[in-house]
Amino acid sequence: MKKIILVAVLTFISLGVKAQDKVNWLSFEEAMEMSEKEPKPILVDIYTDWCGWCKKMDKTTYKNKVIIEYINTHYYPVKLNGEAKHDITFQGKTFKYQAQGRRGYHQLAAAIMKGQLSYPSTAFFNTERQLLQNVPGYLEEKRFEKILAYFNKDNYKNTPWKEFEKNFKSAM
Repeated sequence: MKKIILVAVLTFISLGVKAQDKVNWLSFEEAMEMSEKEPKPILVDIYTDWCGWCKKMDKTTYKNKVIIEYINTHYYPVKLNGEAKHDITFQGKTFKYQAQGRRGYHQLAAAIMKGQLSYPSTAFFNTERQLLQNVPGYLEEKRFEKILAYFNKDNYKNTPWKEFEKNFKSAM
């Protein structure tokens, strides 16, 4: 009997650990729907298939255990291809793929980035699903951890970035 209980406990623990070995990415629509039902900030990773820095961020920053746990706990994380070809409806407007030369762009990605198509970009939405800020470029783990904490729990409302950054205590 003790062996059965021990095996069950170890299995449960390993399943819990397994659940935090990667970011639990959602579609944009799924995140918005979930945030409406149970409010939580939304993080949007805007990437393209050809972007080397996007791939590097996936292999480094988004593989860091502290980052994974923080994102999965505090955010609804979204992977948004900046060149996606499917329509996305957000705030009553339908955003589409816009062909442009050999490559095109998704109108939602362009709107989030205010027309400055720079990949990767990380956008933060508050619990009311309003865009707070887009942070363009590759973000290494330690800097990203600070940014994640800043846009969580309304820290951005109460504390200037310089002060927040100076007092931030890393979990890494």
